[in-house]
Amino acid sequence: MKVALDSPVGSVYVLTEERLEEGIRESRLNGRGRIIIPIQRSEQAPVQRLVNVLQPGSYVRPHYHPRPQAVELICILRGRVNFVVFDETGRIEKSVTLQAGSAPTIMDIEPKVWHTIIALEPDSVILEIKGGPYDREQDKVFADWAPEEGSPEAESFLRSLASESCCG
Repeated sequence: MKVALDSPVGSVYVLTEERLEEGIRESRLNGRGRIIIPIQRSEQAPVQRLVNVLQPGSYVRPHYHPRPQAVELICILRGRVNFVVFDETGRIEKSVTLQAGSAPTIMDIEPKVWHTIIALEPDSVILEIKGGPYDREQDKVFADWAPEEGSPEAESFLRSLASESCCG
């Protein structure tokens, strides 16, 4: 299943309305309910920059980023999402709704913080910035207390999490 659009080329990149609409279309068609629009030209870039388009029902398995440079900044550009932070057992420690055009619009988290994001509105768009380079094997540690993406339990876990963590 497609995870991302192609990376841009060239020394200057502008996220156009056309490119954003392409990402929205792809996220609606994608079985995962989301798609990445890369901004960095390469996974080897020292700072990873991407736009993530999410649809309600997209399950982002709770995880943390283990590498010390993996501080992550999330900024809502369109729509509304719920950003959830957990302790190591899966208990919700913090839940923050980010809505475009209304504070708060930014979340910044240190490495090794368990978290997930839940789309509350169709076509929600976030900007993510994280220390790189990207290494698929070391990027994320998934929570063993949360079901795997695509598993039969994932949908009910997401519904339960959304009702526990959010004002709706």
